[in-house]
Amino acid sequence: MPSAWAQQDALQFKQFSNEILWNGKCYSDLKELCKGIGNRLSGSAAASKAVAWGLNKMKAAGADTAYLQPVLVPHWVRGKEQLQLEFATNKFETVPMLSLGNSQGTNGKLLHAKIIMVRNFAEFEQLDSNQIKGAIVFFNYKFKQDLVNTFEGYGDAGQYRWKSPSMASEKHAAAVIIRSISTGADDYPHTGAMGYRNAKAIPAIAIGNETADRLEKELAKRSVEAKLISNCKMVDTVLSYNVIGELKGSTYPKQIITFGGHLDSWDVGEGAHDDGAGCVQSIEVIRTLKQQHIKPIHTIRAVLFMNEENGLRGGNAYADSLIARKEQAIFAMESDAGGFSPRGIGFEMNDSLKAICKSWKPLFEPYNIYDFDKEEGGADISPLKKLTTPLAGLLPDPQRYFDLHHTNKDVFEEVSHRELKLGAFAMTAFIYMVDQHLFK
Repeated sequence: MPSAWAQQDALQFKQFSNEILWNGKCYSDLKELCKGIGNRLSGSAAASKAVAWGLNKMKAAGADTAYLQPVLVPHWVRGKEQLQLEFATNKFETVPMLSLGNSQGTNGKLLHAKIIMVRNFAEFEQLDSNQIKGAIVFFNYKFKQDLVNTFEGYGDAGQYRWKSPSMASEKHAAAVIIRSISTGADDYPHTGAMGYRNAKAIPAIAIGNETADRLEKELAKRSVEAKLISNCKMVDTVLSYNVIGELKGSTYPKQIITFGGHLDSWDVGEGAHDDGAGCVQSIEVIRTLKQQHIKPIHTIRAVLFMNEENGLRGGNAYADSLIARKEQAIFAMESDAGGFSPRGIGFEMNDSLKAICKSWKPLFEPYNIYDFDKEEGGADISPLKKLTTPLAGLLPDPQRYFDLHHTNKDVFEEVSHRELKLGAFAMTAFIYMVDQHLFK
């Protein structure tokens, strides 16, 4: 990149930063979303309200065009639920728990059964069906706290949430309890999606780390039983929408640079970090580019995806729409790792494009954005891989994300306005560079 360009881009970066840190709307937008609407699981009434909210925000941000894209989404409901554990002989204590998303409950009936603990899949495979039949299997797999990149730990432990219900069902277990996929030194249970493969649907729940530790210690001494009542179930499929706002490309309007986050959240907390943050940052990109009178070369498109959490229907529908409309998806970026301080940007693309993106690192370093070495895209933009679209993902500081992820603690008060705005700046500056420099 010629030095004259670098100087001009550095000046533009400073203008972006000043505008967002002084006048950015993303923090107040996030407060409206979290406090005015709250959590918004796809298919819910709150998700519908969030769609209308998002469309209005895109228009207010100055999008040349703002519209809704239809998506059919699953409608899962939690209902009332309770878990009691026998922490003293014949004395049951109610403990914090959350059913895993998409799971089937007990249909409101009491499930009373003994608990069998395994620490990992290898231990589970050593048990036969006669040992497991009718029992509740407790998968006590611990998040690897020694991994500094907590997303590596999430990838390692997350399979226990997704796979264990089917594995236990195939051996005729009555239900599954997992230790939450959590870095937290607390007792907040974490929900999240799971699936049943071809197995019979059995109840699947998560408990917090403190309860898991207590249960592990008690099981080391004696047999322990549990009582579970839950009403969660998949209800039906309903119509929802991706929310889209764009600035039309001045030279290549059919070449699309996509960026966004997912508008849906789990039905606990307020979905502040996951992923209200990514949504309001994406709206802020549109607002800032418009305010700075940037006329993009390619069409700049913000997408608030629906149904990332328990289906990825929005991401798939968006990819299909690009094909149907004969639009060229030249680049995509996602923010779905929390509203914490941005530390870098990861890439999934060929080496030549990656080298160009990495050459921009000196422009970002004055803003403490320095990590350009990780492989990263995002769930909602992953369907664009079939179009060979280069992908990127914002990399916020990862240390606290999995304390809050999919819990009642993921609320607006856990977000710093400066960190959120710096993330919006990082997205704005990077999208600007992609538009101006990547494809010349």
